Amino acid sequence: MPDKSQSPLGFAIVGCGLIGRKRAAALRGATLLYTCDLDAARAADLAGAHPGARAETDYAKVLVDPAVDAVIVSTLNASLAPITHDAVRAGKHVLVEKPGAIAARDLTEIEALARARGVRVRIGYNHRFHPAFRKARELLASGVLGPLMFLRARYGHGGRKGYDREWRADPKLSGGGELIDQGVHLIDLAGWFLGDFATVEGHATTSFWDMKVDDNAFLSLRTAAGQTAWLHVSCTEWKNLFSLELYGREAKLAIDGLGGSYGVERLAYYRMLPQMGPPETTIWEYPGGDESWRIETEEFVTDIRQGREPSPNLREGARTLEIVEEIYRRSGFTGA
Repeated sequence: MPDKSQSPLGFAIVGCGLIGRKRAAALRGATLLYTCDLDAARAADLAGAHPGARAETDYAKVLVDPAVDAVIVSTLNASLAPITHDAVRAGKHVLVEKPGAIAARDLTEIEALARARGVRVRIGYNHRFHPAFRKARELLASGVLGPLMFLRARYGHGGRKGYDREWRADPKLSGGGELIDQGVHLIDLAGWFLGDFATVEGHATTSFWDMKVDDNAFLSLRTAAGQTAWLHVSCTEWKNLFSLELYGREAKLAIDGLGGSYGVERLAYYRMLPQMGPPETTIWEYPGGDESWRIETEEFVTDIRQGREPSPNLREGARTLEIVEEIYRRSGFTGA
């Protein structure tokens, strides 16, 4: 491929909805060449906000342009893997939104193709780049938590009128419900902190919404060393909620909120004292705007320029989907 080590990379965005617009706004050190969407008006609207960008409705036309170095895929779940596959086959680097596919085998196939084509593919799990999580990783790396014991996390929203008639409620388009929507974020974060999970238990259920996919899922994941991640995701939360707690033998970290309707993002560090009792407490709050999209996109650009393996990569994305598939299998959901 041409040497782009100094000049701006050429990007195309396929899927110009809410996430596509966030991705376009987050581009730094790159040139947006194309906005592509089946809805011509939506593609044109996003292109109009980025001078020099050209609107298209057929992504195949975008992929044949040698000026395009990388593609951001931000479509409905069912289209993520096919478009990513075609982009990789065309020799383009890809940032594909979570979950990356609706079946783990699709990401495994793309991984082999990406290796053969010499391109980088990053799965868009932007929560890793929220400031509270970046600080939590810094504290973990410093050793102040001691050996990790377990993780507990909850994530949920309350839907909206007509939610059970949107594309997320159609298994052919979404691949599942709340577990493959918000749940994959928790599985990804849990694995990021604890490592791979050797044991997968839990179930998904539909408790409220009139749809063929799950609205709640409950997971118990265990590493080979016995560390547990206990996760609950829900779209019957009514008041939007995010909470993740990481327990070490010497301290605990608690992350609450993600900004916006989830509340101010906050990290609490509770250090156990030698005499035990009430811990020493340090709290960081992050009331600013969400910069995770920008940071993640910059990391993707660095992946490309340095030939670096992305994190999360396709293998991590496939493992997350394998866990989703196991829970759905146990719960009688057929997905797509």
